[in-house]
Amino acid sequence: MKKDFKDISYVGKEVFIGIDVHKKSYTVVARVEGEVVKKWTTAASPQALAQQILKYFTGATIYTAYEAGFSGFVLHRELVKNGIQNQVMNAASIEIAVNDRVKTDKRDALKLSALLEAKRLKGIRIPSEEQESHRLLSRTRKQLVEDRTSAMNKIRMKFHQFGLIDAEENREMSHTLVKELLPKAASKELTIVINAYWSVWKNLDEEIKKIENELKHQAKEDTNEKIYQSAPGVGPQTARILSNELGNMSQFKNELQMFSYTGLTPSEYSSGEKIGTGSVTWDSYNLCLA
Repeated sequence: MKKDFKDISYVGKEVFIGIDVHKKSYTVVARVEGEVVKKWTTAASPQALAQQILKYFTGATIYTAYEAGFSGFVLHRELVKNGIQNQVMNAASIEIAVNDRVKTDKRDALKLSALLEAKRLKGIRIPSEEQESHRLLSRTRKQLVEDRTSAMNKIRMKFHQFGLIDAEENREMSHTLVKELLPKAASKELTIVINAYWSVWKNLDEEIKKIENELKHQAKEDTNEKIYQSAPGVGPQTARILSNELGNMSQFKNELQMFSYTGLTPSEYSSGEKIGTGSVTWDSYNLCLA
């Protein structure tokens, strides 16, 4: 007769757990000695999951893994705080079988637990809470700059659509140009639309300026700032990004590791005697979250 899960002792054993993370739920699969011993789904609460795992596998050495993503590192820190050895995985680094075309939450969690038990997973570097907070400023500035560029391009397209600017005219979009062209708008509706996008642009200018001021304060307290700015072509904003993302680079054993991490390694496609090189690999996902 098969023993009930509650009657099994895991004292002294190793448990390998794969976690498929979603916004509202976690799907969890646990393996012990090559066999799946428990599967469950629970609400997406890091604290609750950590307590469940400790309750189910009392006395065991517990290893867990989940893919990096929108949820960040809150779950990782909670698991580690409770004595659970966790790894956060770059999704692109996880092995995929050639014929494995079915993707479900349970299959993903099962795959993670199996690879974890086989020691075929290598987690990304986890930033400290302070590093994560510092990165938030430089990354948010980048996103806001992209939003501002989008608003500027939409204004240019409207001017072009209604013949206020030539397609070949290479004038840089600026507040001065909008002031010059806006009075020439042929309709009230076009004026309203241009002003709406322009208002977004001006608001983004203000928010970007606020963040840049905070980045200046951040730079004054960063011992790596002068080192990065001493490199030719590296200005204040680039130095902030590099320092926030790479720190003092002590995590890299050599230059090759750093090049691979930042995506500065040329891609290669080789077959037989033919060798072709392509653009640099850009593992932005890993750079973003590692």
